[in-house]
Amino acid sequence: MSFGQGGPQWDPWKPNTPQQPWGGQGAGQAPDWAALAEASETRNRRRRLLLIVGAAVATVGVGAAVAMAVVNADGNTTASNKPTSDLPATADIPSDTVSAVPSFEPTSAPPPLDPKDFIASVKKDTAPLAPETLFPGTQLTMGERLYKKGPTADTTNCASAAKNTLPKILTDNRCTRFLRVTYSKDGVAVTVGVAVFDTEAQATKVKATADKKSIVESLSGGGVPTFCRAAICRSTTNSYGRYAYFTIAGFTNGKDVTTKSTAVFTTGDDLAEFAFRQIRRRGEAQASAASQ
Repeated sequence: MSFGQGGPQWDPWKPNTPQQPWGGQGAGQAPDWAALAEASETRNRRRRLLLIVGAAVATVGVGAAVAMAVVNADGNTTASNKPTSDLPATADIPSDTVSAVPSFEPTSAPPPLDPKDFIASVKKDTAPLAPETLFPGTQLTMGERLYKKGPTADTTNCASAAKNTLPKILTDNRCTRFLRVTYSKDGVAVTVGVAVFDTEAQATKVKATADKKSIVESLSGGGVPTFCRAAICRSTTNSYGRYAYFTIAGFTNGKDVTTKSTAVFTTGDDLAEFAFRQIRRRGEAQASAASQ
């Protein structure tokens, strides 16, 4: 039994069956495969072109969005080649407060105290004073020379510890105290005398007024025989602060001192230097204590 136009039915999966017409064409006419392939390729090229154009448009859109975001974040649209004179000043740029070095107000240390000020006047020179504090110990070393300490003396009657022209000079300048000490070495002895005044000016005047006859009375005892009472001896005079200091040096056997008596000169110079150092140290100690 057959339906419709009749005739054999085309089955594409069965060989040797007659083809049905394609696209309404007459029976037995084959489709144009080349044209179909070309049309398919054209459609594919058009699709790829549309994809490429779409991607490009999307990229441009993203770039524009980023640029707008940067402009908005910067807060202005000023060109990057803006002159440096229009840029913010250094003071307007915030600094790195984390790594900044702290600053401090400049301070000035007080000037050091002058030790001489403390021995220039009785008002400041208030430290204890005695032969034992001014000339401590039982012996003295100066360089390689060792001197043995002998007797000491301390009096407020300055004239009684001096001879010839010195007593009057001490009295005229109001000497308040006179300290003495004797050192000896190898048959040579020296007495150091320290006269104390209220002011530096008085001690300086004594030094300027003293002459070759202004000598301190030698001090004997404690194993040191009497010396420089009748023989010729060597004497010195000097001052520092409110102190005038003297030396008289000679032989303990009564021999006269000459210009060739180098041991006597050396002994006298050593003890004069030691007296100066001790007076200066007295000022240094008081200046140090006052600065604490």
